[in-house]
Amino acid sequence: MLVAVVGPCASGKTSLVRALLRRGYRAREVAQEHSVVPDLWRRTSDPDLLIYLDVSPSSACQRQNLASPASWWPKAAHRLALARQSADLYILTDELSPQEVLVRCLTFLGAVAVDALDSNA
Repeated sequence: MLVAVVGPCASGKTSLVRALLRRGYRAREVAQEHSVVPDLWRRTSDPDLLIYLDVSPSSACQRQNLASPASWWPKAAHRLALARQSADLYILTDELSPQEVLVRCLTFLGAVAVDALDSNA
């Protein structure tokens, strides 16, 4: 199963993908926020599952040590709209540690695996 992870900068995509890879998952970070292709995640990876990590502009600024959101933030939100709507799992990461994000993802992935087993039985 291939898992694609999308979301705005500073949402935790890189950390989550690295943690999933260490645990044996096939995972890929998609830089959808920088692309004008609305379904870039689908075209570049055709994932079985799409995870959307979100972060508020204020939290992103704190994580990146910026005084204010980047000027491209509204464009990134627009570019990510289809991915957000299409996501199998949405997580707002503002108040979560990378470990907490991982636990939520692993819980979801475990439930998906159980559902797949049940439907094949």
